[in-house]
Amino acid sequence: MTFEGRPNRDAEVVLVGRSNVGKSTLMRELTGHDVSTGKKPGVTRRPNHFDWAPQSFMFTDLPGFGFMTGVEEEKREAIKTDVVRYVEENADSIVAGVLVVDGKAVIDIIDRHSDADEIPHDVELFGFLQDVDVAPVVAVNKMDKVDDRDERLDELCDRLGLYPPWQQWSGEGGTIAPITAKKGSIEPLKEALRGHFREAKRDDLLQFVK
Repeated sequence: MTFEGRPNRDAEVVLVGRSNVGKSTLMRELTGHDVSTGKKPGVTRRPNHFDWAPQSFMFTDLPGFGFMTGVEEEKREAIKTDVVRYVEENADSIVAGVLVVDGKAVIDIIDRHSDADEIPHDVELFGFLQDVDVAPVVAVNKMDKVDDRDERLDELCDRLGLYPPWQQWSGEGGTIAPITAKKGSIEPLKEALRGHFREAKRDDLLQFVK
């Protein structure tokens, strides 16, 4: 069943990605609101909306996909289907889709699932956002745990079909944003979102990414 109860807002930024990559922690940093977080994958099972009615805008933290302890595969696939459907149905209102990945683990995870008959979830979701004309921003989280920063980000660009170096995809309105949400270090993501807000002619939303 598709997620229900979406507030009626005409501008939205969604956070998507695998379970346990830090989406809920990032949402807290973006909104200033505490949300359910935990080390156990799959804590977020329904969308978390944080909206501002006067500006008709909201951030939405969508449930994580992939492995979840104690959740059968059928349920995991149903959640992923609902996430995809949510983005598809609301694409016209979504100013940016933030794909959150674990900077330390993302390359190994993508390569592990890169068989001939399988597209890794992260790569698939990045392409999906492009296909539905939602501007993708990759928030590469937990960068404080990454030693070979530039090499790792260049490899991620390569896996996503973006030509390295990663720096050409960063900055205002950019695609790659290395962050550490747990430490409140999310300025690269805010910078990317500011550019997308301006492109959408929604300068009124810049106040939410100061």
